[in-house]
Amino acid sequence: MNIGTPQRELGDVDVSRLREAIMAQEQDAWLENNQRQQDYQVHNQTRSIVLLFCDESWPNGKIHRESGWDRLAEVAEPLMQQIIEDNYQPGGEILRAMAANLPPRGKIKPHRDVLESFHMGHRVHVPITTNPAVRFTIDGKPYAFEVGKAYEINNQLQHSVVNLGTEDRITFIFDYVPPDRLPSGALSA
Repeated sequence: MNIGTPQRELGDVDVSRLREAIMAQEQDAWLENNQRQQDYQVHNQTRSIVLLFCDESWPNGKIHRESGWDRLAEVAEPLMQQIIEDNYQPGGEILRAMAANLPPRGKIKPHRDVLESFHMGHRVHVPITTNPAVRFTIDGKPYAFEVGKAYEINNQLQHSVVNLGTEDRITFIFDYVPPDRLPSGALSA
């Protein structure tokens, strides 16, 4: 969604339970769902544990619960709801939710999110792990996102990420469409 600024801080969040649950996942969990990497070339160097994912044709398509839902929803849902209640009009729809891992030396090339759902939804990033050598750039300007805070990014501006560090960079990402932006007839999970 175009939020009129490259990014905005949404405030402090306690990520300890979600971080613990994500870090406890087996390595195979990161490889179970590679739809995002296949569908979006810019994400081919990432790995994801997907909880929710919507069809490209949303709002005419469906939102699907994926394999990560059973393992992470218990701790992810309360965090997402807290962020929504603190920053947005409740009663909308979460279209996507995932833990995204960018390994050392990994890159997400400059891009804009172009599907209709990306124009309608707030793209929220919650850092789980990071390091000083992660470069997140939006509209040509670098940003350093901190663990313990949530951020909304303007996914309509060109953005990219490079992990020049030696540790994985893991971020929990979700897309939220508030009720006043939901089209009639939108299908949920």
